[in-house]
Amino acid sequence: MKKVILSIAFAAITALGVNAQTKYITRTGQATIYSHTVAEDISAINNTVTGVINASTGDIAISVPVQSFSFEKALMQEHFNNSNFMDSKQFPKISLKGKISNLADINFTKDGTYEVTVAGELTIKGVTKPITEKAHVTVKDGKVSVHSKFIVKDISSYGVGKPMGKKKNNVADDIEVTYTAAYDKGDE
Repeated sequence: MKKVILSIAFAAITALGVNAQTKYITRTGQATIYSHTVAEDISAINNTVTGVINASTGDIAISVPVQSFSFEKALMQEHFNNSNFMDSKQFPKISLKGKISNLADINFTKDGTYEVTVAGELTIKGVTKPITEKAHVTVKDGKVSVHSKFIVKDISSYGVGKPMGKKKNNVADDIEVTYTAAYDKGDE
């Protein structure tokens, strides 16, 4: 009987250990940016965002290829990528590395929507700043999806250029970012 109990306990510990290392991965996340200016509204979409969530540690990493943002107007896209603004050739990615602060509130094995707080570092144009934002993690049928909407304040503090003179108000100081992604279980 002791051997049976020990075997069951070992199996449970092993199963917990495997679950503890579960990672969720996306290669098709979506990031949108939006700002309102006196000249016009500016928005773009990027459907090539990659991300990883480590379900055991709460560590997250998101990478956004800058040149993959698509604008309605070709001239906006050209300005966005040039060296005066995002300089996407020298700084090809925006990244967020952080941790889910309230990981214990998420049950990755139970369907539901969980509000989480992510604290980490956002890097734009080689400038890294601390960031703490809310997100919603939804678990459904073993799949995980994430949705977050937040404001990146004072983009010029990240080294992002803004026009001077008459056109200085054509680019907003703060940019609204929406992130949505469906994650699949990755290799353990």
